[in-house]
Amino acid sequence: MTTKVTKIAGRYRLERRLGIGGMSTVQLAFDERLQRYVAVKLLAEHLADDESFVSRFRREALAAARLVHPNIVQVFDFGFDETARQHFIVMERVSGQSCAELLRDRGHLDVDEAVSIITQACRGLDYAHRNGVVHRDVKPGNLLVSDTGVVKLADFGIARATDQSSITQVGSVLGTAAYLAPEQARGEAAGPRADIYSLGVVSYQLLSGRLPYEANSLSELALRQQKESPPPLNQLNPAVPRELARVVAGALAIDQESRPSDGLLLAEAVRAGAQGQASELDTSATRDLGSGAATNVMPAHGAPTGATRVAPAQVASAPRSTAPRRRPAPAAAPPTTSPGRRAVARQSAQAAPSRGRRAMRRFLAFLLFAIAFVLAVVVAVIIVTSTSNTVVKARTVATKDVQSAIKDLEGVINQYTK
Repeated sequence: MTTKVTKIAGRYRLERRLGIGGMSTVQLAFDERLQRYVAVKLLAEHLADDESFVSRFRREALAAARLVHPNIVQVFDFGFDETARQHFIVMERVSGQSCAELLRDRGHLDVDEAVSIITQACRGLDYAHRNGVVHRDVKPGNLLVSDTGVVKLADFGIARATDQSSITQVGSVLGTAAYLAPEQARGEAAGPRADIYSLGVVSYQLLSGRLPYEANSLSELALRQQKESPPPLNQLNPAVPRELARVVAGALAIDQESRPSDGLLLAEAVRAGAQGQASELDTSATRDLGSGAATNVMPAHGAPTGATRVAPAQVASAPRSTAPRRRPAPAAAPPTTSPGRRAVARQSAQAAPSRGRRAMRRFLAFLLFAIAFVLAVVVAVIIVTSTSNTVVKARTVATKDVQSAIKDLEGVINQYTK
């Protein structure tokens, strides 16, 4: 009979269970030394008997403990409790819900909320990958959403330690089968792009409420992945922009080289797709080639060139003539100017008389202006030098008339000099 454990490592007082899985149980605990609440994951008792697992677990737990990022659950402590005969991991407590609980309660999420969760998970994965840690078990249950909307990835390092151990579990596969990348399903080594694929499956489920592939076994999943393509997200959920659906489809590519190379690239593409903007992860078959298209339609006018001229077909069965062959007359020399140049020359010849007429009009207008100006000066001198009342009145009238005449003359000059 197993004794109920109430305290781990002499300092973590267990209060209540937060969750349970096939390999572990998560408990809410109070750290009596640091006076804070933490989450303690107690691994199944049978794992303690596997030496290969224990050594790998320690190595991977150390790697996970070095990951300090806002979107990764921080590992505080790990070890083996001799009294309870259990391996344990102490992590930060995240007050909120997992994505698995959100999907259970709501079916699927709004586009904006799903995009926020996906992009934050991308940042956490990118940080881990750059530090040499691959998660290998990205699924909704390992994506925790705090009450303030911060997303944190949990269980880094644990999946890899379990994957390389000699432990076998009847009827189960490491990591939920539906979230495994094709290379994982084939038993190959899982790298960072396997995590990208798994996050693509999570994204598909968050936006549509269903998995891209439904399978009852690993072999059935691998077969469906090779032969089928999941329905586009925008068909399952009309609120999902087509560009965002294509980005998720790119993350679900069977060939890992076709997936995004890192989490930050996927995050940028998801943000752009949510706004209806295409990205380099767009998997559509046809794209707008713009002005750089490989084929251009040439204009139909103009004489055909020698390269495109079709030679007359020769009849093979016609008898060969015995009459002496006449030497063809020399072809007429091609014109020295092209049709385009001849057209330009004609336009230049027609424009020459027009330019001469405009010059003549400008000269006559200038001559008339000079004569009018001399007359105006003479009249002004006569009027200014005279002192009679009649002349004074005439001076006023003449001044106005001269000014009006000058304006009229300027209008005529402007009209003929345009």
